[in-house]
Amino acid sequence: MYPRKSHIAFGFRFFVFLAVFFSGKGVYAQNTKLVNLRVEHLPAPLGIDQAHPRFTWQFETTKSDFKQTAYEIYVNSDSLATLKGDKNLYKKGRISEDQPLTYYEGENLQAFTKYYWKVKAWDEGGNTVESTVSSFETGMMTSSNWQGSWISDGQDITVKPAPYFRKTFSTSKPIKSARAYIAVGGLYELYINGQRIGNHRLDPAYTRFDRRNLYVSYDVTKQVREGGNAVGVLLGNGWYNHQSTAVWFFDKAPWRARPTFCMDLRITYADGSVETIVSDKTWKTNTGPLIFNSIYTAEHYDARLAQKGWDQADFNDSTWKEVFYRAAPSQHIVSQAMHPIRNVTPLKAKSLHQVNDTTYVFDFGTNISGVTSLQIQGEAGTVVRLKHGERIYDNGHVDISNIDQHYRPTDDKDPFQTDIVILSGGEDHFMPAFNYKGFQYVEVTSSRPVNLVEESLSAYFMHSDVPQIGTIHASNPVINKIWEATNRSYLSNLFGYPTDCPQREKNGWTGDAHIAVETGLYSFDAITIYEKWLADHRDEQQANGVLPSIIPTGGWGYEWGNGPDWTSTIALIPWNIYLFYGDSKLLKDSYGGIKRYVDHIDATYPSGLTTWGLGDWVPVKSKSPVELSSSIYYYVDATILAKAAKLFGKEEDAKRYEQLCLKIKDAINTKYLNKETGIYGQGVQTELSMPLFWDIVPETLREKVAKNLADRVAADHYHLDVGLLGTKAILNALSENGYADVAYKVAAQEDYPSWGWWIKNGATTLYENWNIQSAHDISLNHIMFGEIGAWLYKGLGGIKPDPEKPGFKHVLIEPHFVEGLENFEASHIGPHGKITTRWERKGKHIKLWLTIPPNSDGTLTLPSGEKRTLAAGSHEFDI
Repeated sequence: MYPRKSHIAFGFRFFVFLAVFFSGKGVYAQNTKLVNLRVEHLPAPLGIDQAHPRFTWQFETTKSDFKQTAYEIYVNSDSLATLKGDKNLYKKGRISEDQPLTYYEGENLQAFTKYYWKVKAWDEGGNTVESTVSSFETGMMTSSNWQGSWISDGQDITVKPAPYFRKTFSTSKPIKSARAYIAVGGLYELYINGQRIGNHRLDPAYTRFDRRNLYVSYDVTKQVREGGNAVGVLLGNGWYNHQSTAVWFFDKAPWRARPTFCMDLRITYADGSVETIVSDKTWKTNTGPLIFNSIYTAEHYDARLAQKGWDQADFNDSTWKEVFYRAAPSQHIVSQAMHPIRNVTPLKAKSLHQVNDTTYVFDFGTNISGVTSLQIQGEAGTVVRLKHGERIYDNGHVDISNIDQHYRPTDDKDPFQTDIVILSGGEDHFMPAFNYKGFQYVEVTSSRPVNLVEESLSAYFMHSDVPQIGTIHASNPVINKIWEATNRSYLSNLFGYPTDCPQREKNGWTGDAHIAVETGLYSFDAITIYEKWLADHRDEQQANGVLPSIIPTGGWGYEWGNGPDWTSTIALIPWNIYLFYGDSKLLKDSYGGIKRYVDHIDATYPSGLTTWGLGDWVPVKSKSPVELSSSIYYYVDATILAKAAKLFGKEEDAKRYEQLCLKIKDAINTKYLNKETGIYGQGVQTELSMPLFWDIVPETLREKVAKNLADRVAADHYHLDVGLLGTKAILNALSENGYADVAYKVAAQEDYPSWGWWIKNGATTLYENWNIQSAHDISLNHIMFGEIGAWLYKGLGGIKPDPEKPGFKHVLIEPHFVEGLENFEASHIGPHGKITTRWERKGKHIKLWLTIPPNSDGTLTLPSGEKRTLAAGSHEFDI
């Protein structure tokens, strides 16, 4: 019997495979993989609008010498074609490039289309590796693709009950897929056939509503069924219709209106036909149990008014009213392409104190941003109040006096951080839909006796659900707790934009954000949040370049609190994103805004010195001149602008702003530096550390100024004497200039004033004031002193991006083996993979372990100044 041709062909292919495998050429075997494929820095995103989305990927390999030399992207709406590499829409073919980042360039992407993609990469030996197939799906792409209309319930901005909307529809054919696209002025929850869609909270994210609105996309294939269907939408006020009153006048925002939405429910049938259920006059509206909601204060819920089944097809809506058309809040409606807000971490009560049969105080053991969930049964009409706070009085009651100072209520109907629930008489469940708070303690009071146990109230830590990509562990448990508290405060202040605190303000304070940006980027994959927030900057920036101190804003902040020491976010955040990700898109998008901003300062303050700013906010005791700190940040902005100009080939701009940098630096040093003594100003910590950290000090005087700073810190008994701006500089200025031991002494202090003092006094988050007994400025969950989180990675672990090869393509490792620590470990997952440093003290010697990810390399700089070249892979050193 002769072998069949198919058997012969198979045998030949297998022989070729073996030849390739054992020759070491051609396709890799199992020792190298392409992993973590992302589009727009998100895994398999749904509903993107970018015409040229970014693709990124990483490698896993056992080959220590692996380096990507070229890649090719394959894109098609047919998954099999992508798998085979056929009919590629990406037209550039093989690209000789070592970066795992590129933009889509090919045939125009179509709206409402799922695309499949993969990447093929080559190494220096010509070997190739291919990824598995991933996907992304486009959304509207352009505003003209919307079919729905903006509708509301026609009520005015003073009406308190939230509007509910519903519509029924029928399908008569098998359904292949269904997508819901919803844009909202305000907040919403979406329901189909009785099921809440998705697990996001507080969608869409807060923007300058009259200039840009976000829409969210959902795969609702499983929820839409053949036959009768119902879709329901519940709208909340959010920042769009701010009914509570506080010093920032959000109740007077120019966009303020009754919540509204526009929705397209796009159904694709098995026969290829498409039907779109839209928001229009066929919808009906009513109010219900949510009788008041404020993003700033709380929610009020009357369980007696619940309409069971309101989002079901068979619900009797004969008493519901007609809806009203209204204008879109803005003409710029774009996809919300970022990590969403979620109830991320559930918490159980650590203790319950029953004061009497109508008062209970729950302690969750940790200060968080989020909500509580109440399970309760009581007599119908019983009024239950849930007062959330960070502190308790000596008598055990919840104390909110540290967080309600900027609230300006017009009556007693809207108590601060206090949810109000009116019971139905049966089993009631309540969790706020459109609010979050900052709290550790909750005092539950009722108008009639109720029986509560620890399980009656649970909590959720809510924040933008950004993946954690960094870790720290030290032999000193206080350092570990400081790092944990820093991360908790960072996340507590990340809600689609960075905030200062989750209770008193919830404002996007610019100064707090740029101080904490490195802290955030070392520990969390937060690029999507910052890209959205810098779009908010572009919406808020005035034509002359001026930015408000809080972003977004309803108008407050253009005349107070802004200036380069705060609103340098326009430059610092895009620059740090570029350093950490090697992605220049945000920097390029922000270039015009940075330029207008720097030009405005140059025109207003031609001497090179500016007094525009707040200065070193909440210092321990010593005050530094605002002119010094603001002029330094002006220099930083101009420096970033000059570097960006060079990066983008704008040579004339680069020359101009390099000259401006020299002018600013000379002006600062002429006025504030005593070149004989090496002292800036009066020689306090902020005055010395800021010029060192931000590269103002002449090179010939760095050593002298650094010694003066170390001596100043020693004179202050190795304790902090800085405010917000000084905390960014102090530890870095010391550790980068030969005084890492001094920096660690400061970082590890456990008495006042220090981070450790907070921890020793029970802090689980960072505070707003070094003095925990302060009568003001004493939020207990503030990120503004959070630079220590980044310094642990930089100053002790030594992990730093190289500006010449950003995105950790070349990793700078500069660890410090400080006295007082027996061991230390840091890790960060960058664009190429996981970077680790670990060191341990062995008597008089140090054992150091390092990991450099594939497709990158590094340089180790020891405290002695000795440098060693690092290839990808693991390394051990005895020092």
